[in-house]
Amino acid sequence: MLAETICAAVSAAGLGIAALTAYRRRFLAATRIAAYALVPVALVMTGLVEWVAGIAFNPTVWAGFGLLGLAWVLLATTRAVERRRLAAAGNAAGAAKGSPAREAVAPAASAPSLGTGSRPQPAARQNPPAAAPADDFSDIEAILKKHGI
Repeated sequence: MLAETICAAVSAAGLGIAALTAYRRRFLAATRIAAYALVPVALVMTGLVEWVAGIAFNPTVWAGFGLLGLAWVLLATTRAVERRRLAAAGNAAGAAKGSPAREAVAPAASAPSLGTGSRPQPAARQNPPAAAPADDFSDIEAILKKHGI
């Protein structure tokens, strides 16, 4: 009964604020406030507030939530142990065969990205010497020629 009274008071206050907002000629905001203010009364009228209050103060319901949490922890633990065992079995099988572990390998670079080899690589980051405009776009030109453009 207390929850219903609180919801009615919140709705009445919200409708009062909506009326003041409408008085200030802010009708869109007033309509939005009125819509939010009607939600608590609607929840009371549908019986949802009583249902939630019955759940919140019922020890059997909380015991059920506790059992759900315990079940989740047990499932998560068994999955973690299973993954660890599969990983250990996979590593042991790879070591027993003598095969090296698979590593990521970068693909070979294409000819334009490798360059002509005439330019020395600087040891430290330096300002490159002023090059001819044809030199700057040689990689791009090679790519375009490769695709027939």
